[in-house]
Amino acid sequence: MIDQATNIRKGEELDIPSLQKYLLEGIEGTSGELSIEQFPGGASNLTYLLNLGEQQMVLRRPPFGANVKSAHDMSREYKVLSALSKSYRKAPKPLIYTNDESIIGAEFYVMERVQGVILRGDGGPAKKMAETEIFKIADSLIDTMVELHGLDYEKIGLGNLGKPAGYVTRQVEGWTRRYFKAQTDDIPVIEQAARWLNNNIPAETGASLIHNDFKHDNVVLDASDFTKILAILDWEMSTIGDPLMDLGTTMAYWMNHDDPSIMRNAFPNPSILKGNPSREGMLQLYAEKSGRDVGDFVFYYAYGLFKLAVVLQQIYYRYHKGYTQDKRFAYMNKMAETLCQIAVRAIEKKRIDDLF
Repeated sequence: MIDQATNIRKGEELDIPSLQKYLLEGIEGTSGELSIEQFPGGASNLTYLLNLGEQQMVLRRPPFGANVKSAHDMSREYKVLSALSKSYRKAPKPLIYTNDESIIGAEFYVMERVQGVILRGDGGPAKKMAETEIFKIADSLIDTMVELHGLDYEKIGLGNLGKPAGYVTRQVEGWTRRYFKAQTDDIPVIEQAARWLNNNIPAETGASLIHNDFKHDNVVLDASDFTKILAILDWEMSTIGDPLMDLGTTMAYWMNHDDPSIMRNAFPNPSILKGNPSREGMLQLYAEKSGRDVGDFVFYYAYGLFKLAVVLQQIYYRYHKGYTQDKRFAYMNKMAETLCQIAVRAIEKKRIDDLF
């Protein structure tokens, strides 16, 4: 099923006349009337389908009530795509960016739409696939991540995107601060995970362009061949840093079919379907394809889980404060707690599989 947009959620509407005027004046070759739909997936930045005459485009903006600008930096995403799309075919082409909040109430950018399939949850087309095809999709994910980590970011023009020296330390300390800024409840296991990470920071293993949210529903698959990845989406957290931190985030999403329900229910996604490699299997695929030494990966896995927990807590904070009425967010503080329970188990057992 082609990724479909639908009706806009209440409270997340855009000013159509204002936006239409801006697009017609700012993007060469556009004409016609504007209509807008919203892509239902995602829980952070908001993504809309723009139908402007005969042309389809995608608009990205921060969520309403966002209190962490660094996690919703549209100018950063636009900058990355502007440089990357010139030489990397899996980066969608951006069309226009503005920080003029008078148009729709926030900064935003518009990019080309890449038609294809996005696998979400544990249902849809993925549920009907053979286990061999499920494995090939996972294999393609690793191929694409290795490809991304192997890009010459200096040559592309992204050498100033981040500061790789000290990246691991800054991330751990930064996500710890973000948690306490968005804290709404006393959840000891989250603080336990944070303490361990801050006390066990490893040396840097290298530097590459990293995506920082690389997973099934951030890639577009070819509708005629699901094992072929056409595009990578959601680049707002991309930077230059340790590639194992990027892999740690991906593995934090990777819940398998034989994991207990506490894990499978945390992030129900295509990774829980039979045919997928285990987390250790994915790690070995990455090591073989990249030639990198993945070493003791528990730190990176625990970090990924903690980071996702903080993201969920930030989203819950917006819901708790009444900045959004999206009912999907009502229990995200509990999901954050679950993720850190998994992280603590991995730390205690010194492994990333067979945790419960």
